[in-house]
Amino acid sequence: VLGFIVSYVLTGVLDDCFCDIESIDVFNNLKIFPLIRKLIEKDFFRYYRVNLKRPCPFWPDDSHCSIRDCHVEPCPESKIPVGIKSGNYNKYSLAANAIRDIKECEQAHELGAINSTLSNQSKEAFEDWAHHDDAQDHFCGLDDETSPEAEYVDLRLNPERYTGYKGPSAWRVWNSIYEENCFKPRSVYRPLNPLAPSRGECEGFYDWLEGLCLEKRVFYRLISGLHSSINIHLCAKHLLDEAWGKAVWGANVHEFRRRFGSAETKGEGTRRLKNLYFLYLIELRALSKVAPYFERAFVNLYTGNVHEDSATKELLLQILTETKAFPMHFDESSMFAGHKMEARRLKEEFRLHFKNISRIMDCVGCDKCRLWGKLQTQGLGTALRILFSEKEIKNLPENSPSKGFQLTRQEIVALLNAFGRLSTSIKELHNFRTLLKDQR
Repeated sequence: VLGFIVSYVLTGVLDDCFCDIESIDVFNNLKIFPLIRKLIEKDFFRYYRVNLKRPCPFWPDDSHCSIRDCHVEPCPESKIPVGIKSGNYNKYSLAANAIRDIKECEQAHELGAINSTLSNQSKEAFEDWAHHDDAQDHFCGLDDETSPEAEYVDLRLNPERYTGYKGPSAWRVWNSIYEENCFKPRSVYRPLNPLAPSRGECEGFYDWLEGLCLEKRVFYRLISGLHSSINIHLCAKHLLDEAWGKAVWGANVHEFRRRFGSAETKGEGTRRLKNLYFLYLIELRALSKVAPYFERAFVNLYTGNVHEDSATKELLLQILTETKAFPMHFDESSMFAGHKMEARRLKEEFRLHFKNISRIMDCVGCDKCRLWGKLQTQGLGTALRILFSEKEIKNLPENSPSKGFQLTRQEIVALLNAFGRLSTSIKELHNFRTLLKDQR
């Protein structure tokens, strides 16, 4: 057991950046985690609109969850704050603040298009926003929020945890992500086999990864880090007992060892965990970069409750101030820095590969896994868009909310909740080390 514990006391500098793991642990666990946990419980970040009924675009859905906790309970319309229910009228704060009372919110929700009673200035703003959204290079396939199949979900009432979703169906999702979308050379490509046992990342991880350019290595490490984070969540909130009809959830050390132990993973466990830290740095960097957008006075996190909204924005700005103060950020300027045409081609390939992975999330057979998979990929996709929109963010007009770089409410909710999941993973990793030490 001692050897196992030592393998999880990660130390040193991460690959492809100049940040040490110990600094991330201290920064996250003592400064960021308490704040982000409080933030995502606020009403603005609690409700996420998602379409869980979109069909898989790649293969027929053939899976069923093994326990009832796979189910996602949508939020009744009456429970959603009026400012959030206003739909597209709440995309940006200027429109949201123009709709103050319940009657106007309901009218906006029913119209679903530009209201002819709005002022010419407001109509022009909506048209500018729509044009800007259409022109964006999104990294994710975004759900259509106006679809009748899209529903609001209360994330606090549908927590990410173990659901029993496993086997060939789950393996096929991750296999498709790793084997077909992570820039693996054809010489190490393993054909899809849904009946094969789950193996996660391929063997000989660094044998082929080290031969890739920086951008492709980063891509793979982001996906591996996301996979690791999700696995830690499932281990930390595992179904331990279901006696007397009451489920008991908690940390499953055996499951954690199975997914990350050196012997059980043929030495890959430590690398997977390092990729989690790498992903954390990427999203942390994105938050520090997007701070000027949220610092603008007219960007509000609108729900209809003025005091709550003010407290939510104040807490978000506190988190962003902490992210900017972190001294060892990932340097994204080293990416796509080569010949202009080649850099543009590589960036587009990077974007399309990630967008394809976001579409694979519609193939996840467990509704709760699909919900959190879609949210976390959209959050990462939003982070990548921020990283590669530095000029647009720096050149934001001071008094023109409808011009330049914009984030929809969906993107903001996904971005902060996805980072919250990573922050929780690093905190849970510390908890697992403590549990393992106590078992000696």
